[in-house]
Amino acid sequence: MPTSPTLEARIERALDRVPPERSLWIALSGGLDSCVLLALAARVCGQRSRRLRAIHVHHGLQAAADDFERHCRRLCAQLGVTLEVVRARVDRTSGKGLEAAARQARYDAFVECLDAGDVLWLAQHRDDQAETLLLAALRRAGVAGLAAMPARREERGLSIERPLLEVRRSELEAEARRRGLDWVEDPSNASREFDRNYLRHEVVPALTQRWPDAADALAASARHAGEAAALLDEYALEDLARLGGDPARLELEGLLSLSRRRQRWMIGLCLRRLGLAPAPGPRLDDLLEQCHARRDAEVKVSWPGAEARLWRGALWLMGEGAGDPLEVAEGPWSPGSALVVAGVSMKLPTTEEETPLPLWLRQRQGGERLRLAGRGSRDLKRLLQEAGVPPWRRAQVLVVWQGEVCVAALDAGRGCWIALAEGWTASP
Repeated sequence: MPTSPTLEARIERALDRVPPERSLWIALSGGLDSCVLLALAARVCGQRSRRLRAIHVHHGLQAAADDFERHCRRLCAQLGVTLEVVRARVDRTSGKGLEAAARQARYDAFVECLDAGDVLWLAQHRDDQAETLLLAALRRAGVAGLAAMPARREERGLSIERPLLEVRRSELEAEARRRGLDWVEDPSNASREFDRNYLRHEVVPALTQRWPDAADALAASARHAGEAAALLDEYALEDLARLGGDPARLELEGLLSLSRRRQRWMIGLCLRRLGLAPAPGPRLDDLLEQCHARRDAEVKVSWPGAEARLWRGALWLMGEGAGDPLEVAEGPWSPGSALVVAGVSMKLPTTEEETPLPLWLRQRQGGERLRLAGRGSRDLKRLLQEAGVPPWRRAQVLVVWQGEVCVAALDAGRGCWIALAEGWTASP
């Protein structure tokens, strides 16, 4: 089947950037854009004997969702591509709005299904980029928001690329006709209730009627904003290195030595590197004012998807509810047993003494004491302070008991041992 030389060349160049040892995935919705991308990728990967897989996220938000899945299965069968279907739960109570919540569910599914280091291709094109820029401008976004969708980025261990970002939708439609390719139209795309659809059906056509190259111009502006944002990130990374290099913990003294503009960009950069939601302007201003609070003040500023705290002269950035207690299987456990806590694999401590009683994992209640080698009995609360465990994370401390004896304390939020009783050692 003949293919547009320009489109195929784009896919070949994108594939050149994928290391041979990495797995390549296509996010397949069943719509025009992702179906064309999959067909192009299947052709090029077949010519180079490169493995290709597709992932379809079934949101279950509308009756047509099953039709999307069936179409994706048929297309992958025709192209000889392995398909992974993930049924995702969209959190309608997150306060982010349905579109944002569905997007979060998709990315959560990608991270859960793909291995770290895998490469994922998304099918957004130039028209999508223009709409994203308009949405960002209408939401009063700064330079980072006006950069719209990056061509490449890293997110939670995955390399995410958009090889069609410089391609017009009309080119994809022409390619689909050339190949006799079918796709599924999402019924919700016709609804003007969603902001993006309103721009797509009402605003962009009006702009294009007056300025025929409006979509190209808007996409170019997004690219320029992206270059500016990348340059600012380079400077901010130098500042971050001087502040200790940890985006989750910024020394206040160094942060406050920067200009207010650099402080704002620094916090935005750290939130992006941590995969957290950006702070709305007013909340960010409030946070920067709170940074001048007393050193011993415990300040919390939160917004949907993230929160910031001040403690011991540092600004801590974290996900919403980062200090919530963790659910664990209490036991009984044998010493040295393997377990997974907060996604981290580890083993319970061991002892050379006979252990007729099993171990139990329990949430910290207060008043626990451990007998440490060379130090005698010590209060766990004091040990947490000595270890620098922040107050909000102490609800995630798990205590290991053998009968009535406290033998270890685990910082479950970080997956590390805070203290081990005399005679007990951490298992490798």
